[in-house]
Amino acid sequence: MLQGRRIAVPESRELDLFANMLERNGAIAVRCPLVSIHDVEDAAPVQAWIRRLAEGRHDSLVIYTGEGLSRLLGLARRSGIEAEVIAGLRRTRKIVRGPKPAKVLRSIGLAPDITAAAPTTAGLMATLSALELKGSCVGVQLYPGGEHLLTACLREAGAKADPVLCYRYASEEEDEQVARLIEDLITGAIDMIAFTSTAQVRRLQDVARRIGRTTEFNAAMQRATIAAVGPVTAQAVEEEGWPVSVMPKDSFHLKPMVVALGRRLASDASTTPPVRPLQPVP
Repeated sequence: MLQGRRIAVPESRELDLFANMLERNGAIAVRCPLVSIHDVEDAAPVQAWIRRLAEGRHDSLVIYTGEGLSRLLGLARRSGIEAEVIAGLRRTRKIVRGPKPAKVLRSIGLAPDITAAAPTTAGLMATLSALELKGSCVGVQLYPGGEHLLTACLREAGAKADPVLCYRYASEEEDEQVARLIEDLITGAIDMIAFTSTAQVRRLQDVARRIGRTTEFNAAMQRATIAAVGPVTAQAVEEEGWPVSVMPKDSFHLKPMVVALGRRLASDASTTPPVRPLQPVP
């Protein structure tokens, strides 16, 4: 269903998994991982935070990402307090943004108490606004770039926010390879690009700015077929002024995105493009 289509894959953690899914459906996956994820350099504030969680200091806990929760549990394990942290999670009202933190909770025998009305910050805020939070302490597991989110909402609700940021993004590939991807998008050598995180969107735009190709790049992206794994990523794409053509309807994972891509192309009246050889990557 994707026969001969060149699809840019900026994914990092599950790059081979995603690329193999596309290739099994006939696509040519153009691998260009844009970011990698690392623990924060100073672990002391995170360790103090997980001890507060273990001690039951949080009345509620907002969990933004599965990545963040996994890293918190990993740090708890290395610190020898994993059982206490899981017990703290069990006692705390757990509010998740979407399916990924819910999946991590299930892996330790727990489940969310509340799921956001929509898997976005706006959805979380709408959900929190319906809760009685006055005088309570709310832990917030943040993600890079979201350090100031929810603070005003919780303050207006009369709650005390206790945020933690436990991981950071770092560039994995040098600008030169990212610049080649940008040039391929500008010239139309790429049929589609499939975004799986907001960090990928920011990285491409940052490199386009550094190489002086912002105008041409934005024009190309406004013409491009762009897929987003879910509404959070789609929002980041649209904030750049680029249209999202493909997104899974209700299950925001890689496999549903591949299916959505196939459906989009199946409904496209254009003929299958000829296969173009990949340029070797040094």
